[in-house]
Amino acid sequence: MASRPIVPQQARGDAGVGGAGAAVHKQTKKNAAPGDGRSRRALGDIGNVANFRGVVVEGKPQQQIQRPLTRSFCAQLLANAQAVAAAEKNKKNVCVNVEKAPVLDGVPKRGVAAAPKAVQRKPAAKPFPATAEVIEISPDVEEEVEVKEEKKKDKVEVKNNKKVTEGEKSSKKKQHTFSSALTARSKAAHGIANKPKEQIVLDIDEADANNHLAGVEYVEDIYKFYKSVENESRPNYYMHLQTDINEKMRAILIDWLIDVHQKFELSPEALYLTVNLIDRFLSVKVVPRKELQLLGMSAMLIATKYEEIWPPEVNDLVCIADRTFTHEQILLMEKTILRRLEWTLTVPTHYVFLARFIKASIPDLKMENMVYFLAELGIMHYETIRFCPSMVAASAVYAARCTLNKTPAWTDTLEFHTGYSEQQLVDYAKLLAYFQSKAAESRLQVVYKKYSSPLRGAVALFPPSKYLLSAESRVQVA
Repeated sequence: MASRPIVPQQARGDAGVGGAGAAVHKQTKKNAAPGDGRSRRALGDIGNVANFRGVVVEGKPQQQIQRPLTRSFCAQLLANAQAVAAAEKNKKNVCVNVEKAPVLDGVPKRGVAAAPKAVQRKPAAKPFPATAEVIEISPDVEEEVEVKEEKKKDKVEVKNNKKVTEGEKSSKKKQHTFSSALTARSKAAHGIANKPKEQIVLDIDEADANNHLAGVEYVEDIYKFYKSVENESRPNYYMHLQTDINEKMRAILIDWLIDVHQKFELSPEALYLTVNLIDRFLSVKVVPRKELQLLGMSAMLIATKYEEIWPPEVNDLVCIADRTFTHEQILLMEKTILRRLEWTLTVPTHYVFLARFIKASIPDLKMENMVYFLAELGIMHYETIRFCPSMVAASAVYAARCTLNKTPAWTDTLEFHTGYSEQQLVDYAKLLAYFQSKAAESRLQVVYKKYSSPLRGAVALFPPSKYLLSAESRVQVA
């Protein structure tokens, strides 16, 4: 089988080739046409920055390819497009496959025109041999490579942006809502923002563990029982039943009894039981004005017999009353009180709860005297009857802590042992603060002078709590 001879291509315009050269020239021109179309197609792709005519390949117009542009890539394409546009004005026909012209001693052969240099985007690092084919990288391929690199960069930027947006979303999730912001403001206004949880002291009787008289094993059960039965021994409102006495007379009687109690140096238990017996008796029997002092003396005699080891004698009471009443009158009133009250003397008075709640407050001597001062101011006034003894005691502790600027004014330990929250005690604490503010100007000075003594810390000289006496919380007492 005969093989077709391979005829090397000659440079365009070679005169010595003859007819064969013309045939080869036609073949080269035919082969160069598709390459020329590809080049024009590549140039046409740059039409997004410069206006070029559409490329026609095999009689069909080719649609321009749209590629995403970045700033650096767009600038590079613009520069390339301007260079190609200048080259196309000078040279209309550019061949991609070109064979190097023969050179003799560095001078082109006579009659042989030098082939025009192919437009290359990047110069070759090493010269090719004379017989080697110089193949230029297609602009399409190069642009595709550059576009891929730019796309990779764009993807990285997009991922980074996504990471940032995800971070922003996570930070937005961490942001507080409007309701939580209002709650935080409310807490800050009440001084409880970022408040550490307080440790509740459950065993406040630890110091009395070795004291057999304290009854540590039973004290919790005892006070639960007191709390359950305190309303059974509470006096009812009785001033509307009394026709000959009023609230001021009662206050004068209690003020005088506190003075007698102090002179006889009696226990505080006897004082609070005396007041309880008076109010309970007035709740069930109408007493004339002339017998009101006799009622107080007989009630104190009963209370001291119940609470004291050495109670005062009846003759001592007759003398202390300037012999207004006789010995027989005092004993007769004593029998009347016991009969009408059915001999019920074991009752939880204010003092029972005061001793327990002061202990839960872990006080100093000044704090203890302030509580007793406010409590005695309270029992002098008829308004305190509408409050149960445990609430009066807890309110006295709360008002004393407010007066002495204790922080916090009401602790979780106090709430646990008293059973009252701060909101439940505010009303009566305001009433006690009002009584405290009027004590120095009142005609009844026994309690004020008693607690103005340095022996009791002069707590009566302390100004009342500004919070409890504020304009919006002031209580008007008739």
